Amino acid sequence: GPGVLLAGVVVLAEDGLELLERAREHVHLGLELVEDPFHQVAHPLEDGAAAVARGLGAALNATVVLQPYSRLVIDCNRPPHSVDAIVSLSEHTTIPGNQAVSPAEATAREREIFAPYHACIRALLDERLQRGQPTLIIALHSFTPVYLGVARPWQVGVLYNRDARLAHALAQVLMAEGDLVVGDNEPYAVGDETDYAIPHHGEARGLAHVELEIRQDLIADAAGQRAWTQRLTRLLGRIERTLIA
Repeated sequence: GPGVLLAGVVVLAEDGLELLERAREHVHLGLELVEDPFHQVAHPLEDGAAAVARGLGAALNATVVLQPYSRLVIDCNRPPHSVDAIVSLSEHTTIPGNQAVSPAEATAREREIFAPYHACIRALLDERLQRGQPTLIIALHSFTPVYLGVARPWQVGVLYNRDARLAHALAQVLMAEGDLVVGDNEPYAVGDETDYAIPHHGEARGLAHVELEIRQDLIADAAGQRAWTQRLTRLLGRIERTLIA
């Protein structure tokens, strides 16, 4: 059974679908209203990762932290002063609402969206630490099957930097499934300049962690999301004892 893992996993999903118009309803960003500033969202399937995160939360009794806003508003997995935190171009799609972002507007997005999300994770991890509760961090993302005209061969990728404990254990059981091409730090790698969650919440605290990338088309519908939730639940159950003392 899931054993210690029942309370041991914290799942982060950072690619929401809500755009600035929606953000304005919930959050006082103090931004000028631009009609449909993010039209034609380049990543309409990102919510698949959030659905899998919610599924894992239910299956493992894990704690799930979801960022509801699209990373086109501000990417919560980039250092906020990185050039990629607010992108004007996403693959081939120009993002109108990001063409002339003033420093004040960028700061407002950081303050109202980025900061509360990471403060929530910090408070949660502090609380678990005080209780002596073992913790594994899984940051869930999805990636596009074709990027800039190049087909990506992987169905899933495990990403890490300084600490590969969970990534290598998960890669091993994913490869043992026999039907998956598993990326080892593909299609991306984790780094201090390009990532925020793993360096700040995982590495800095010495907690076992992985950034898990699932190809978007595999989790675009409820059946795919269910299948990946079940697969990950089973595999995490298999490796938990090696990771949580």
